[in-house]
Amino acid sequence: MSAPHVLGDWGGTNLRLFRVQDGVVTARLDGPGTTALSGNAAEVLAERLSVWLAEGPIAGVTLCGMAGSPAGLVVAPYAPCPANAAQWQAFPAMLEVAGVPVAVLPGLSARDARGVPDVMRGEEAQVFGAMALDPALAHGRHVIVLPGTHSKWVMLDDGAITGFRTAPTGELYALIAGQSSLTGNDAPGEGSFDDGFARGLARADEPMPGALFEARAARLLDGRSRAWAQGYLSGLLIGAEVAQFAPDTGSVVVVGAPALAALYARALTARGLAFTAVDGDAAVLAGLTLTLQESSQP
Repeated sequence: MSAPHVLGDWGGTNLRLFRVQDGVVTARLDGPGTTALSGNAAEVLAERLSVWLAEGPIAGVTLCGMAGSPAGLVVAPYAPCPANAAQWQAFPAMLEVAGVPVAVLPGLSARDARGVPDVMRGEEAQVFGAMALDPALAHGRHVIVLPGTHSKWVMLDDGAITGFRTAPTGELYALIAGQSSLTGNDAPGEGSFDDGFARGLARADEPMPGALFEARAARLLDGRSRAWAQGYLSGLLIGAEVAQFAPDTGSVVVVGAPALAALYARALTARGLAFTAVDGDAAVLAGLTLTLQESSQP
């Protein structure tokens, strides 16, 4: 039996580590994202690895995401689009942590037709993992959305990421719903999150600044609950994102956590678009597993 390898997605919000041995996930550890680190990133990773090193040696660690940012372990330069899985994997940044070799995969960079820049770190692993889980995605053109703090809308052409656009919808929602006056206090009111989400979707095509204030006004005049106001802001922001980036017709692949993916599915359905859903953890694990398969080639 070979020594296990550790695969991980280290984002700004969370760290997810999977111990893989002979193609099977045998354990998982979670940790803080790079934006919440209280110490050195290498020390945080070493502490997590020590749990498994106490049980035996680790052959190596492969990470994607913000581990390759200035706030992470080591700077892994962006690979330019278009890029396929082999090009993404080609030039990892290398270091050693707790005596274990660590490969940090690059993110991707792109510019639109006007020259506007965009970057991603970690989502590319989920895209290539989604293709591994559904080989049909490696042929033809597809649109993939990866909801999150910074949602990505990815254009896929015959297995290569040719471009993408980012919407910081999750970050905006956290700021507006959590730190502004729009959702108000915890005073009781009527309406659920789902009710508010539906109302937000209904107004998603309107100019954003004016539409936002209904969250507060509906609490004051219509007796809406704080949950309703939070749902309203979520529906408004997600609906506006989908209106801007989704295709006019066809189908979209939604890759992410099931609860958040379900909200995007509602927004897509409201615009008459079909969708398929892929679990984000399964996708990133499948994408990182490609690196093990590549390294085992003669």
